[in-house]
Amino acid sequence: MASIEEVKKMVGQEVFLSDWKEINQGQINQFAECTADHQWIHVDVDKAAKGPFGQTIAHGFLTLSHIPFFSYQMPIHFDEAKMSVNYGLNKVRFLNPVLSGSKIRDRIVLSGFEDKGNGRYLMTTTHTIEIQGQDKPACIAEALGMIFI
Repeated sequence: MASIEEVKKMVGQEVFLSDWKEINQGQINQFAECTADHQWIHVDVDKAAKGPFGQTIAHGFLTLSHIPFFSYQMPIHFDEAKMSVNYGLNKVRFLNPVLSGSKIRDRIVLSGFEDKGNGRYLMTTTHTIEIQGQDKPACIAEALGMIFI
């Protein structure tokens, strides 16, 4: 648990580094079903084996959709908060494909924390989703959360 004043002091700091999480073909297929994005590079194992990456890759938005999973593990919690909601995203970039069977993790920096009045605080976190064994991250995104106190 943290107070508002404690969190304000953390702006600009890395606040969490997650454990590795595997992205497997089953998850990729489920995401394809949910989004109706059945592009061969994601779901056709045989065709993808002959493609530019030598195997299937996760959808960029599947990688991005892991931000809530990682964020819920972040150790910043407000004892006085009534709720928090997803407020959106700022800049999002997909820099490196996530191959099926790869492991990803999230490096989270608290980028901003603004008092919006009426008990509302806008928290901005920068997520760098890394791929195990790769120098270049899969994705960098700024996520916005509205905290209601």
